[in-house]
Amino acid sequence: MSKPSEFGILLSIVLASGIGETGMAANGPCDIYQTAGNPCTAAHSTVRALYGAYSGKLYQVRRTDNTTKDIMTLSAGGAADAAAQDSFCTASTCVITKVYDQSGKGNDLQFQGSGSTPGGHDYPSTATKESLMLGGHKVYSLWIDGTETTSAAGSTTNQPNSYWVNGSGNGIPLGSSPEAIYMVTSGTHYNNGCCFDYGNSETSRTAVGAGHMDAIYFGSSCWFSSNANYKCSESGSGPWVQADIEYGLFASNSQTTWNASEVSETSKYVTAMEKNNGTTQLVLKGGNAQSGSLTPLYSGSLPAGWNPMHKEGAIVLGSGGDCCNTNQNMSAGTFYEGAIVGGSSIPTDATDNAIQANIVSAGYGSSATAISNRSTGKAPTFLRYDPVTRSASVGYTLETPGYVRLRVVDLQGREVSSFVDGMASTGSHVATWDAKNARSGLYYVVMSVDGSTRWTGSVLVSR
Repeated sequence: MSKPSEFGILLSIVLASGIGETGMAANGPCDIYQTAGNPCTAAHSTVRALYGAYSGKLYQVRRTDNTTKDIMTLSAGGAADAAAQDSFCTASTCVITKVYDQSGKGNDLQFQGSGSTPGGHDYPSTATKESLMLGGHKVYSLWIDGTETTSAAGSTTNQPNSYWVNGSGNGIPLGSSPEAIYMVTSGTHYNNGCCFDYGNSETSRTAVGAGHMDAIYFGSSCWFSSNANYKCSESGSGPWVQADIEYGLFASNSQTTWNASEVSETSKYVTAMEKNNGTTQLVLKGGNAQSGSLTPLYSGSLPAGWNPMHKEGAIVLGSGGDCCNTNQNMSAGTFYEGAIVGGSSIPTDATDNAIQANIVSAGYGSSATAISNRSTGKAPTFLRYDPVTRSASVGYTLETPGYVRLRVVDLQGREVSSFVDGMASTGSHVATWDAKNARSGLYYVVMSVDGSTRWTGSVLVSR
């Protein structure tokens, strides 16, 4: 099967309809990637399902008595069941020992320490370091600390955390195969230690050579600052989205000149994205996970000596590739969700935009429950944009007659158009929004019936 075009039917559109009482969209990031021809080969999160149909295990917690419990989703496509963790961990300190792979490929991440399958010198993360609201639901992050410290009395006050799995036999892109990675992290918890990464790493947990890693780095490390012209301060003090492709953290393809297009990503919740076609192209993007679109940070060639890549297929989370079998993690950061994807080519910009729209719709930091289905009707049967006619079509079904309003809003919530506003009969209907006068970008179509919001979907308008 050939890969669908960027503006093929249903690909220019990320349908965020069918949002249930769990506050999550019917389609998750990995559904979007799958439709675009870039299937997730690993999908991890402690806060939500990354597939609309996923209703399984998200992560495992362990009490001080060594009893463990798997934390599930509240429902298919839903948020994590934090109440189950709270109940299990009452009167006990809990740690996160595993983050399960939702892709079905078995790439479950385990802490790199004594008693785990990978082993090592780090520790599992404390399960309650940070709670947050996601679409009206309490959830917990994976909080990564780096560098072990002790108090004046000699007791341990901080234990470094990291997670790893060898996914080289479980579908993770190898060698010079195309790959893309995204994660949601925090712009308020980071340091300059090496290296808060998520992505493809060495199976030996040692620094093998240039191109043997392909991971997102997020933090304030200015790796090549020994070069006089490498001035990270041109982009503030960080944290920055960079690529850890071994033997350095790259903001572009240069080891001598800083990428002035970089941006300090200081939002509480940050979307970080890296794409690498394995031979010629590296792409970096970042943005606020609560609102707006992604900022292009770099799109160009791979560094000389890093092409082709030599990806090995292990997955690292929270540390660099040469950690933590015989040493300890030195980085700090927060992980909420992320995925590694493959395919015959890297995802398109339209797909990236769709992923960002899905993340924003999840409601990071929001105590308000996301838009929910009403019993008076169903989610739309289709929502698609035609770049030739510059119009978006919506198909929907009503189970009873009702007053229907379909409107379009921009990313700031400003109404752009109202293209249906009146009574509609029982049955199937099709409505069309004429987008000829709309600027290129991401918009939301919102449907209400009898004054109650039914669903919302996102439309990417392009020329």
